[in-house]
Amino acid sequence: MTINIKTLGYTTFALFAFAGNSVLCRLALGEGQIDAASFTVIRLLSGIITLVIILLLTQGAKKPLQKNASKGSWTAALMLFVYAIAFSYAYVSLDTGTGALVLFGAVQITMLLMAILSGNRLHYVEWIGVVTAFGGFVYLVLPSVSTPSLTGFILMTVAGIAWGFYSLKGKGSKHPLDDTAYNFLRTLPLVAILLALTIQQSHLSQTGIALAVVSGAVTSGIGYTLWYIALGGLTSTQAAVLQLLVPVIAAIGGVMFAGEMISARLVVASLLVLGGILLVVLGRPTSK
Repeated sequence: MTINIKTLGYTTFALFAFAGNSVLCRLALGEGQIDAASFTVIRLLSGIITLVIILLLTQGAKKPLQKNASKGSWTAALMLFVYAIAFSYAYVSLDTGTGALVLFGAVQITMLLMAILSGNRLHYVEWIGVVTAFGGFVYLVLPSVSTPSLTGFILMTVAGIAWGFYSLKGKGSKHPLDDTAYNFLRTLPLVAILLALTIQQSHLSQTGIALAVVSGAVTSGIGYTLWYIALGGLTSTQAAVLQLLVPVIAAIGGVMFAGEMISARLVVASLLVLGGILLVVLGRPTSK
C-alpha cells in the first residue's frame, strides 16, 4: 500500500523524534549534565506547556471540544510517566543505540504478546521471528565488555512495555493533539511527587536543562502527537515495520553526536532482534 506525502512527512518526523529522544537523553545523562529525575520532570513539564499552548492556539478560533470528544485517559498518562522515568534512569548506564534497541524491541514484543492474549494465533514464520528476537535479547545481555548493565536493560524493558501499552491506548485516536495533551497533563500529580522525592538530590546544568526541554517540547510532545496523526494513514504492518528504523537512527545519532562506537555485539543483537520482529510483522496473514 502507498503512503501519501502528508503521512510520510508526519511519520518521518515522528521516527526521528523517537530516535532524538534517545540521543538527547543520553547526551544529558551520559555526560552528567543532569540527573535522571530532573530530566524526567523537565521533559514532561516542557511537553505539557508546549502542548497546552498548541492546544489553545489551534482551538482559539474554533468551537470548544464537544463533551464526547476524547481527552486521553489516566491509564495512558500512567504508562507515559512510567515510560519517561524508566527511560531516563536506563540511559544513565546504556549507550544510545543499545537503549533504543531494547526500548523498541520491548515495544514490539509487548504488542505481539497482547495480540496473542487477544486470541490471534501466530503463523509458524511469526514463531520463528519471536524465537529469533528473544535470542537477540539473550545474546545482548550475555557477560561481555559491551553488554549493557542489567539494571539499565531491565529499566529500558519496562519503558518499552509502558510505551507499548501507551501506543495501544492511543490506537485509533480521533483527536491526537487533545489525547496527547491531556495525557501529559494527567502526569502532573506524578511529576509533583517525583520532584518532591528527588529535589534534594537534583543536579542541574544549563546544557542538561536545555536538552530536557527540547526532548519534552519537540521530540516528545510534538513528536508523539504527529505519530498519532501518522497512524491514521498507515496500516498496522507499515507502522510496526517503520518503528524498527528507530534503533538504527538512534545508533547513528549516538555515533554522530555522542561520540559512541557501534560494537560488534550490538550489531549482531540488532540484526537478531530487529530481524526477528520483522519476521513477526511480515509473517502475519494479510486478511485485511
